[in-house]
Amino acid sequence: MATALLETGSPAPDFTLTDQDERSVSLEGLRGGGVILFFYPAAMTPGCTTEACDFRDSLVPLQAAGYTVLGISRDDAATLRQFRERDSLPYDLLSDPDHAVHDAYGAWGEKMNYGKLVEGVIRSTFVIDAGGVVQHALYNVKATGHVARVRGLLGV
Repeated sequence: MATALLETGSPAPDFTLTDQDERSVSLEGLRGGGVILFFYPAAMTPGCTTEACDFRDSLVPLQAAGYTVLGISRDDAATLRQFRERDSLPYDLLSDPDHAVHDAYGAWGEKMNYGKLVEGVIRSTFVIDAGGVVQHALYNVKATGHVARVRGLLGV
């Protein structure tokens, strides 16, 4: 069952997750700078690779504008490490195996997958300001062209 969706102006739910190197990363620890969180279904799948590589290729202007980029999936640290190394992803990938953070952000729920209604990850991206407030909440995004849309919203 999907949780309530976040909206512009909502406080971003805090979390602490483990990254690809099994280090803890918390949203609170990133306060003072902007954060872009993108939730994706599975490491090393075609659509998720496209999206992750688009964020990689846009990282310099996003960082110059003050944003930290983080990818979140249900994959374990070893799989995230392999994905990061395989595709030269220069940002952290976080593991949310029980989808608790997905739930908090409304990025888990029912969706259509190849014509079937299934429960799973809803590809979503959130832009969070330096104070921990959601600037943009983008749900059901497409892997291709999505990062260009984020850059357009941010003017970078």
